[in-house]
Amino acid sequence: MEDGSVQKSLKWLVDLSKGTISHELEALTLEGLQSLQGQKGFIRCNFVVPSRASDADGNWHVGAMATLIDDVGAAAIYSVADHVKASLDFSISIYSTAKIQEEVEIEAKVTGDKGKLAHVVVEVRRKENRELIALGKQWMASSKDSAKAAQGSKL
Repeated sequence: MEDGSVQKSLKWLVDLSKGTISHELEALTLEGLQSLQGQKGFIRCNFVVPSRASDADGNWHVGAMATLIDDVGAAAIYSVADHVKASLDFSISIYSTAKIQEEVEIEAKVTGDKGKLAHVVVEVRRKENRELIALGKQWMASSKDSAKAAQGSKL
């Protein structure tokens, strides 16, 4: 792990998953999230889909998956921009389902940082065979310029 903003990003994810900060919804949907790797613009995590995140068919609920994709993507952007941005455009393509207690890997890569705008791509893959489950893309914006962000971060 490279610097303070990467470490803060990973700590933020851990705190969300433990319910230390934020809302109960995030604690429920991120319960058990494990950070594997973090560097500027990139975060990789393991996750075992908890039973609380189930839909009626025993699959990972798409809303819970969206919350996880949003939070891991935001942490990757924070590792570059050193502040939290607001979502402008968020899309998810779902290619497969994941069952409760199935292990998945999440990779978030910042693909663009234009100061007030940042873009992240988040892949969710089945750990067993690397099959793509979902692909999230998100543009985030801020009223702060990345170069000045370190002065007043929310994380």
